[in-house]
Amino acid sequence: MVGVEVLLLRDKGDGVWECLTKPGRKTHTGTELSFGDDELTATVVGEVDDGNKLVQFHYKGIFLEVLERLGQMPLPPYIHEQLQDPERYQTVYSRANGSAAAPTAGLHFTKELLEKADLQSHIGDRKKKIGIKPNLVSPSEASWGATTHPEVVSGIIEYLKEHGFRDLVMLEGSWVGDKTREAFETCGFDRLEEEYQVPFWDMQKDKGVSVDCGGMELNICERVKEIDFLINVPVLKGHCQTKITCALKNMKGLIPNTEKRRFHAMGLHKPIAHLNAGIHQDFIVVDNICGDLDFEDGGNPVVMNRVLAGMDPVLMDSYVCEMMHYKTEEVPYIKLAEELGVGSTDLKHARIIYCEDTARKKLPKSRKVVELQDAVEEVESCSACYGYLIPALEMLKNDGLFEKLDEKICIGQGFRGKTGNLGVGACTCRFVHNVKGCPPTENQIYDFLKDYILNYK
Repeated sequence: MVGVEVLLLRDKGDGVWECLTKPGRKTHTGTELSFGDDELTATVVGEVDDGNKLVQFHYKGIFLEVLERLGQMPLPPYIHEQLQDPERYQTVYSRANGSAAAPTAGLHFTKELLEKADLQSHIGDRKKKIGIKPNLVSPSEASWGATTHPEVVSGIIEYLKEHGFRDLVMLEGSWVGDKTREAFETCGFDRLEEEYQVPFWDMQKDKGVSVDCGGMELNICERVKEIDFLINVPVLKGHCQTKITCALKNMKGLIPNTEKRRFHAMGLHKPIAHLNAGIHQDFIVVDNICGDLDFEDGGNPVVMNRVLAGMDPVLMDSYVCEMMHYKTEEVPYIKLAEELGVGSTDLKHARIIYCEDTARKKLPKSRKVVELQDAVEEVESCSACYGYLIPALEMLKNDGLFEKLDEKICIGQGFRGKTGNLGVGACTCRFVHNVKGCPPTENQIYDFLKDYILNYK
């Protein structure tokens, strides 16, 4: 009798599931399987193109209850102990009733996508140093909708190693106000580093060097120039200042904190476009598993269970605009990047391949930020400070207090040295009412504004 591991991937109907089996060579068509003293039996009835098996299950009662009783959650390779609390590591793949996929699903979906995209042929030389750049904007788990799922990066790493690429590195710098190392650990990338022996470069600790980026001098982290092939792994999500953030804006993680602040003083859009003239991204893998369509820092994830891939960051962001119900003109840095020769916004002539019909599903239209922004007077604010203010305002709205706020909240570097009444962050320290911090957290802002509304209005 041979032991076989069976991972359920997709329900094909009538008791048949597409499964990943290990060892696959032991589960040819016609193989009979038994689990739990024949409480659950199965027959391999076929095989799909990528080697996965079609398995017909036989059971009495409710299938999911049988699975929960007899099975164990399959874990990503960076988790080595069986879980006491399986919910602790469940991702959005398994939240819907009827889905038996586990955290490893993101890994397999990503590898499957990269095979279809034939990434290895685009890279070529196996000796190239490959950089993998996720979005670790802040220390919040990927299920919150702000950061890149580690399962997606696992899939990229495994694909690359299986195709003979060995010189790999992960690199990222969190936003101003949070430490990259904390995000690295909270988001599970420390386990990836250990399991796959792929080093992680904290770009907040890197020296900045001046680079001519399409006619604009910008400071870029020094070690970026060591990368021969850059794989960008952004999260598809909304942004309270630029409406969307995806491929182009994700490059901000490769500049020093001082430069991030300067970007906001310059108005964000123009420097983001020029930055992408200075840093070339060779391939893009977009995590659209559960991005927050309103807030860069997450908290309102919208489950889509989708991964996208492409080579043109301008085209990718143009497609994201369309999916999020924006015109590219509403996100100025996209057209500016096109004018600098970074890529094309021409979706009409783009070749878009949908690997599954479900990949075409539309994103819901979300505009929570618009109403909340009306209460803010923003001048050159940093993403972290502004990103914490907007969720704090939503908390006030949920408490029925937002409507009682009848004056603008000032925020941003443009208020340094100035006076006023109501301000958020260190830049408004001379205001009569001010919450200190660079940046203050959303809870600090919420408590401050709640106290102001209840006691000073």
